[in-house]
Amino acid sequence: MSYSLDTPSIQTLKAEARSLRDERVKAGGAITHAMALEEVAKTHGYRDWNTAVAMLPERVAVPVQVGDRASGHYLGQPFKGLVIGVQILSDMQHYQVTVKFDNPVDVATSKLFSAFRHRVTATIDVHGVSPAHTSNGVPQMRVRRI
Repeated sequence: MSYSLDTPSIQTLKAEARSLRDERVKAGGAITHAMALEEVAKTHGYRDWNTAVAMLPERVAVPVQVGDRASGHYLGQPFKGLVIGVQILSDMQHYQVTVKFDNPVDVATSKLFSAFRHRVTATIDVHGVSPAHTSNGVPQMRVRRI
């Protein structure tokens, strides 16, 4: 079975339920967390919360999604940019992410020449850190939402 990045995770639905509960409190109404979970499950098309939990993939929320503004380091250089691609890998714990940098990043360490990158694709884990490292032991990419 394959999962789309559009498929919400259990953590996402729980966060929606917390937000719903907070909104109801601000509006002067009270709702229990269990009631909020049931309501959120129904809005996503599930019969009830237990059905939603049984049907949803067991994976951690994606560290970044398409359209997110992101920042981090690529080959040791700081960047800010736009996430333009995310693909979950077969182990359901790593993602291939493509970032378009706001400003080109010079990935050359030599002062004699430059090698600017405008867009890169890298593999990251659920924490936004690349499992691949540079020769000095630094992860190739660290990325997070901003």
